[in-house]
Amino acid sequence: MRCVLPRIVLAIVLGALARPAGAQPLFTSAFPPEEFAARRARVMAAVGDGVAVLQGATELPSYLTFRQNNHVFYLTGVEVPRAIVLIDGRTKRTTLFLPPRDERMERAEGPILVPGDEAVRLTGVEAVVPRDDFAAALDAVIAQGRPIYTPHRGEALGAFTGWSVIRHERISSADPWDGRTSREAAFIARLKARSPQAKIEDLDLILDRLRLIKSQREIAAIREATRIASAGILEGMKAARPGQKEREVAAVADYVFRKNGAQGPGYFALVAAGKNAHYPHYHGGDSVLQDGDLVLFDYAPDVANYTSDVTRMFPANGRFTPWQREIYTVYLRCYRALMAELKPGRTARQVHDAAFAKMTAIVDGTTFADPKVAKAARSFIALFGPDRRADRVGHWVGMEVHDVDDDVEGAVLKPGMVFTIEPALTIPEDRVYVRLEDVIVMTETGYENLSESLPYEIADVEAAMSAPGLGEPPPMSTARPSKPSSRPSTAPRSQQP
Repeated sequence: MRCVLPRIVLAIVLGALARPAGAQPLFTSAFPPEEFAARRARVMAAVGDGVAVLQGATELPSYLTFRQNNHVFYLTGVEVPRAIVLIDGRTKRTTLFLPPRDERMERAEGPILVPGDEAVRLTGVEAVVPRDDFAAALDAVIAQGRPIYTPHRGEALGAFTGWSVIRHERISSADPWDGRTSREAAFIARLKARSPQAKIEDLDLILDRLRLIKSQREIAAIREATRIASAGILEGMKAARPGQKEREVAAVADYVFRKNGAQGPGYFALVAAGKNAHYPHYHGGDSVLQDGDLVLFDYAPDVANYTSDVTRMFPANGRFTPWQREIYTVYLRCYRALMAELKPGRTARQVHDAAFAKMTAIVDGTTFADPKVAKAARSFIALFGPDRRADRVGHWVGMEVHDVDDDVEGAVLKPGMVFTIEPALTIPEDRVYVRLEDVIVMTETGYENLSESLPYEIADVEAAMSAPGLGEPPPMSTARPSKPSSRPSTAPRSQQP
């Protein structure tokens, strides 16, 4: 695997060269300050005469790497615990409130960004002042009777998604032995206690809409995350063996992610052997790959606070059985038909209608050996039929693996949108589940499949799996002698493990 220095970290590397050897960077940014400034300018325009106020994530009660919450990182790039950001729509200025220097922690972990001129220079924020000054600044806004926009949804950190945050809040608040509210809810309560007449607006609605359309630098970050995801999944496929546990396959990708500069995983590894794939977010990791299993592998890293979402399926022994070929082939042909209809200016309804027509022709023209596969194929294409709801073609991808959106019904696909397609063909009674997933970025003229290089055609998957994995010697022949039970099973599906 060739080593490529990602452009998104080039600025970090160049900045590090200007510091004394061994110094920890005070402001680690995946993007230049002007990128963050442009985002804040759009917020200023959206809040008008109001102000936007955001809290940064807190320090961790563990020895895990601190990661800023996504909204604050999106607007500032600042990786400092308990930062507060005030974006003023009237004055067009941003103030960053930072905690004071903690010399004891610096002696243990190195310096972090603190208030002062150096912080202004590094971040491009107009004023970086002590956090203790925030109360006075807030009171001034309240005295002027201006609306305050602040996030209402709980913060998203590494590997968080909006829906998982909301679910956690709901369960925690309803738990009679817990009852916690989110930091955001507590912050809003404090704002109202300070000024009951203050008008508190939801900043999530503004930021979600802005984050839906990615800049070229954001797309570059997602492209790099997708490249690394694809490399990790490919090496996991090549290393897979009947007799291994699912987490052993994931471990190969973990190594590739870190080796290629990822901060960590974008979400937990979904390695599901055989019938475990029936659960879309299965992540038990303990099951053993069996000869005859199809294995689902869905995994991606966190790169510069952006992630990806890529899925492939492959036979544990390196060869598809005739039955697996039948169900996988009809699925893949329909999957590619769906992808071909992704065009800028189309709604999800229009994409589904066009794909449904093509899928219907594909299934009608296929001779099936197994009636169950034929039935499953027809149930699959029905998901795209005119009687089914079509809000979106997949889920958005960005700072979160299931990224935010503005939830506008009938919205059209636009350049800069990044999402996945991941329809699943299933035989529920047999716990059969077939799914692929690719990361799509819409362009002015069409789309780019960021994960196109990762094999999904049967011949390409089998060829990839015949190559040596990490740390393996080259094979002596086209067979896979180092892999037990590499000969494909010819037993009927009902007799397979």
